[in-house]
Amino acid sequence: MRLLVTTLLVVLALAGCKENDAASAAPDPIPLTADATGHFCQMNILEHEGPKGQIHLAGYPMPLWFSQVRDGLAYVKSPEQNAEILVFYVNDMGEARDWATPGIDNWIDANHAYFVVGSDAVGGMGAPEMVPFSSQDTAKEFAHTHGGEVMRLDDIPLDLLLAPIEIDTAALENAG
Repeated sequence: MRLLVTTLLVVLALAGCKENDAASAAPDPIPLTADATGHFCQMNILEHEGPKGQIHLAGYPMPLWFSQVRDGLAYVKSPEQNAEILVFYVNDMGEARDWATPGIDNWIDANHAYFVVGSDAVGGMGAPEMVPFSSQDTAKEFAHTHGGEVMRLDDIPLDLLLAPIEIDTAALENAG
């Protein structure tokens, strides 16, 4: 009887661990649809050019959407941000049809992306964009053509994301 009870307790403990692992596992990216609105701007993000981001938080069924990767990076790196981030996905611009059409399902984990920082690329909200790629070589090609340098997520400084910028109002007027 003691063996049966011990075995049952071990099985229940292992099942509980497995359940906790499943609850904290990163969800798959969600395809971008017309229902996606930017977390900061509350605008339909399909109306804006350039790469997008989606951040999945623990306890929330839907991701936070970002009209620009830069905005998602600022959210992730902000010292005030205290929610448990399960995963941060960004468009792989190496797989995008073009800048105006970054894609609806070409998502990569931002932790594995190569970002071109400081290029001439302007994101959907008119701010300089941090352009993500799954391939380091493709990111280097983009940087060679558009300027900037290739960085990994952890190397992008917060002050670069939060520094005052001059908004390209002409790009915003043309977008919407």
